[in-house]
Formats: sequence, structure tokens, C-alpha cells
Amino acid sequence: MLAYIVRRILSTVPVVLLVALFVFSLLYIAPGDPAAIIAGDQATPDDIIRIRAGLGLDRPFLIRFGEWVWQLLHGDLGTSIFTNLPVTDLIRQRIEPTLSLMAITLVLSVSIAVPLGVLAAWKAGTWIDRAVMAFAVLGFSVPVFVVGYLLAYVFALWLDWLPVQGYIPLADGVGLWFRHLTLPSIALGCVYVALIARITRASMLEVLAQDYIRTARAKGLGQRPILFVHALKNASVPIVTTIGIGVALLIGGAVVTESVFAIPGLGRLTVDAILRRDYPLIQGIVLFFSFVYVLVNLAVDLAYTLLDPRIRY
Repeated sequence: MLAYIVRRILSTVPVVLLVALFVFSLLYIAPGDPAAIIAGDQATPDDIIRIRAGLGLDRPFLIRFGEWVWQLLHGDLGTSIFTNLPVTDLIRQRIEPTLSLMAITLVLSVSIAVPLGVLAAWKAGTWIDRAVMAFAVLGFSVPVFVVGYLLAYVFALWLDWLPVQGYIPLADGVGLWFRHLTLPSIALGCVYVALIARITRASMLEVLAQDYIRTARAKGLGQRPILFVHALKNASVPIVTTIGIGVALLIGGAVVTESVFAIPGLGRLTVDAILRRDYPLIQGIVLFFSFVYVLVNLAVDLAYTLLDPRIRY
């Protein structure tokens, strides 16, 4: 098992390097001249030359990439063009709302989706199964921003139960913090719940058809131990894989959700950076999200050592 863990950790190194190379290349593969776009229509040739020098576009690609990687190793993601502040500081200022939104969405989604998938598999072919699958299809079909606006209209504007926008830091109180993230988390989690519920149902149906499940039933074992102790444990590998892969949905959906609910997180910062063509900030945010995704998938791979004993050998 230790050898497997070491191999998986070492395998992330080339992945991180490839991600860093792609993120750095965004500045070079972007259409047009980034310096001219940033400078604007009223810029002089000297302004464009100065911006190109600031972005490092006047130096060879490999040399500039080596310098950029060296800066990354020292925790320096560069400086924002428009705010003239370190990208690291800008990300640090916005990281709490985004991580809070993703954490609450992840907990709520898994807590809802896994029981729904188990229930659908248990009641396969019944109206309960069809209702869960209909919800899953609906969750995949409706865009996040549509769900967000609908929830905001019903629960914030019409019923006045929850705030419609904004963010309250966790340090100001858990209750206010959770209230402001309830609607965004539900909107962001709909597609995630649908994905996990469908995979859970499919995996559970396959396991429930195994001989050892029929043997457990023949011995008079209760339905709950069969479902949640024997079946769910053996069906957990594809479920955990889906949870890890689904983090990409959370990252992409956070950009839309934060825009709909006016949450000052990394999603809003990403939109602002793209609109301003702030390339150093875009590179820093994309690299940060990519690194988080690599870490989550590494955690999923390491979780296999607990879920599947065959990996230990």
C-alpha cells in the first residue's frame, strides 16, 4: 500500500508541470497581441512595448517559462495588471467564499445523492425509482444560473426566508455564514446530486445482483444492513470516483453561481479578470483551481487503498 501511495504522489508531479505549462501558454496562444489588447485603442507604441516588457513577451518562451516556474516555487504568482497587487494576495482575499461554497455544496450533495441512489436501486422499477431518475435528468438539464434565479425569486424575494446575495465571513457567525450560502449551494449542487445519484443507483444495482447479497438475504439479514453495510461498501469505488471527478463541476459552476448571487469569491474574480484581460491574474486563478483539482483526485486515488483491498498488493 505504501508503494502505491508513493507512486500516486509522484505521478502528480508531471501532471502539475503540464498544467503549469498550459497555464503559462495562455498568454502566448491568446488571439491577438495581449499587450495591445490590454493597452487599449488609445495606447501609443511605447505603451504597448512597455506592457509587453512587463508581461515578459519580449523574451524567449522557454526562458520566461523557467523564470515563471521559479517564481511559482517561491509562492509568487505575479502581479495583477489592473490592481497592481500580487496575485497571491488577491486569491487569498477571495478564497474563503469559494471554498465555503464548494465545501457546503459537497457535503449537502453527497448527503442527499447517495441515499437517493441507494433508495432508487432498492426500489428499482417502482415509481420511487422513476421519480429519482426524473430528478436526476432534470438536474442535468437545467442550467445552474436558471436554478439560481428561480431559488432567489422563490425563497429570497417571494418568501423572504433567505438572503438573495452577498457573503458573510465565517468569523461573523456560523448562522449568517450558512444562511448566505444556502441558496447558492443548492443551485450549484443540483447537477452534482444528479450525477452522484445516477452513479450510486447503477453501482448498487450491480452489487445487489451478486450472490453474496442473495446469501445474506437468505440468512435473514435485515434490509438496512444489506444496503448500507454490505452493498454500499462494495459499490463505493465508482461513487468515490464520481465525487472526485465532480469537483470539476463545482469549480466551473462556482463561477456562474457567484455571479448570480453576488458572492465575492474566486468565481467573480475570474470573470472580472477575463473581462479586463488581466492575464497574470487569469493564470494564477486557473493554476490554483487546477492544483486543487489535482489534489482532490490524488485524495480519491489514496482513498481506493481503503475501499479496495486489492490495491494493497
